Amino acid sequence: MNKSIDSEVKLLTQFSALLEDVAHRPYPLSAKPWIMTQTWSDLLFAHWRVSARKMRDLVPQRLELDTYDGDAWIGVVPFNMTNVGLRHLPLIPGASSSLELNVRTYVRCQGTPGVYFFSLDAENPLFVWSARLTYYLPYYMAVMSQKKSSGCYEYASERRHPASPLASFKARYKPIADAAVSAPGSIEHFLTERYCLFAVSGKSLYRGEVHHKPWPLQRAEAEIEMNTMCAPLGLQIEDSHGLFHFAARLDTLEWPLQKT
Repeated sequence: MNKSIDSEVKLLTQFSALLEDVAHRPYPLSAKPWIMTQTWSDLLFAHWRVSARKMRDLVPQRLELDTYDGDAWIGVVPFNMTNVGLRHLPLIPGASSSLELNVRTYVRCQGTPGVYFFSLDAENPLFVWSARLTYYLPYYMAVMSQKKSSGCYEYASERRHPASPLASFKARYKPIADAAVSAPGSIEHFLTERYCLFAVSGKSLYRGEVHHKPWPLQRAEAEIEMNTMCAPLGLQIEDSHGLFHFAARLDTLEWPLQKT
């Protein structure tokens, strides 16, 4: 029991230390208390250019489309999520981890840059239903797997959510360079250094804050065998034209949604 308590205290200290590193943020840290921890690991950022005209039709009108060199971008992001827990509560076995795969684009609201999610697939039903209810995010149940062999990751996901559009992803990927923090103004910085999400429920728009250290990005190679994650949006992307980055691990803090 004491060993378990020590582990929980060490983990809480580790996450709380994130609040000491804020100079890289594009705007000040939220004054409200954070409510959740998450660790994102073995993550692939797979991105493709999309015409701003096409993307504009897919994003809620209250959000301004954020572009880079005149183009919008869509991201397909598979990863493993662990250490998911509520503040002041111990991690719950079976409820603190899940594979996840999200489809996202980049927006601004009242000048603040953020992420807008088109879909988030996960294997843990608790994550799916709780996020739908509390964060108004389009989570879907999926059958998922991730394997690592000789420095290469194999990731597969097949959506199995009731009355939802089918979507699948299968790929092999690996880092091919050392980790580095992206430079402000670079495409890597534009695509990854985002510290809030926006969600819509009915006529209401919400903003959820997140905090973490700068992404430790590595250039990556990816061999994509199947990717229909963007098909429900009516978008056709060419896998060979993707921009790929890998991140081994990132600890994060989350805040509750606030109406915007």
